[in-house]
Amino acid sequence: MPTIARAGAYRVFFFSNEGDEPPHVHIQRERALAKFWLEPVALADASGFSARELRELARLVEDHGEEWRKAWHEYFKR
Repeated sequence: MPTIARAGAYRVFFFSNEGDEPPHVHIQRERALAKFWLEPVALADASGFSARELRELARLVEDHGEEWRKAWHEYFKR
């Protein structure tokens, strides 16, 4: 589970066995977890986050999407 970023209380990561899926990140805060596709940015799944917090996370993904896509592609060598 490579952690690619931390933003406040959030940890941004991907699972090393998910290279066959489209580029995405998981964002975790305590027991809350969300998955966002990166191309284009879209919420794939979430549990434990409020709608407001998910909107904030979507903005975070939009703001850092380019660097997180780069990290994905470098890690999975696509």
